[in-house]
Amino acid sequence: MTIIVTGGAGFIGSNFIFHMLDTYPDCRIICLDKLTYAGNLSTLAPAMDNPNFRFVKADICDRDTVYKLFEAEHPDIVVNFAAESHVDRSIEDPSLFLETNIIGTSVMMDACLKYGITRYHQVSTDEVYGDLPLDRPDLFFTEKTPIHANSPYSSSKASADLLVLAYHRTYGLPVTISRCSNNYGPYQFPEKLIPLMIVNALCNKPLPVYGKGLNVRDWLYVEDHCRAIDLIIHKGRVGEVYNIGGHNEMKNIDVVKIICRELGKPENLITHVIDRKGHDMRYAIDPAKIHSELGWMPETNFEVGIKKTIRWYIDNRGWWETIISGEYQRCCYKIYGSSVST
Repeated sequence: MTIIVTGGAGFIGSNFIFHMLDTYPDCRIICLDKLTYAGNLSTLAPAMDNPNFRFVKADICDRDTVYKLFEAEHPDIVVNFAAESHVDRSIEDPSLFLETNIIGTSVMMDACLKYGITRYHQVSTDEVYGDLPLDRPDLFFTEKTPIHANSPYSSSKASADLLVLAYHRTYGLPVTISRCSNNYGPYQFPEKLIPLMIVNALCNKPLPVYGKGLNVRDWLYVEDHCRAIDLIIHKGRVGEVYNIGGHNEMKNIDVVKIICRELGKPENLITHVIDRKGHDMRYAIDPAKIHSELGWMPETNFEVGIKKTIRWYIDNRGWWETIISGEYQRCCYKIYGSSVST
């Protein structure tokens, strides 16, 4: 079996590649990644010496290059992680998100139609559902929840989802979609909440929290997400959407306080900044469908997962120090009014 994984030099994509190479020794993995700011080739170092792994630097919007890759590799499965994914960046520059997340998706599916595959899997997000009120803890996102995207990022992902389903209905492309809650774990670029707080705390820098930090997110350890996608591409029903969630709902401010406590840092490092435009209040996934159909359940609770994540960032300081570039510094200053420089 040959699998093309787009965006495999990023956070979840790289963890998925490691999972697949470990789980299926005879599986060939082709990683297609443009290596934008959040794609780090050093992340894939553990896979580079594996004879069943190949890395290709390319843009999923580059139709000629994508088609040549399909002609050369004859993939059986395509898993599309490639996406611009940071909400704040989408507010600053929506056009880049539309190009990568929508046009790039269409190019990949056109290649799948032209050269034939057994499964195209689109990695989406629970943010396409919008948000839930804080005073209704009984409400959860299900696969039947209407799409109600609130940011340029989530709108671009929702558009891609609709396009994927349209390719299935119109052309018969064998597709599946997964919509996952917030991930955390090794190799996450330090612009997202958990790695940003860990990195800043380790450097005794301010910990910028939007508003009062009352926004609630459902946290899932990245290895559990990878297991879920593995199940979906092998056993999931074609044309279906599967929600993946951890039932680990926490307020952002509580997550930051846990990180402070685990690192022995004072909470006075926490700095409240002006809230994000259109900031969603609560995400919460109901994963009943993937549990009942495929038997998936998260294995890592937040208490264990956050300790493992913090330990990884402590032990791999060289990884995140090298990727904190001048461009990243400028972006953080523009968004948060603070820096994460070491």
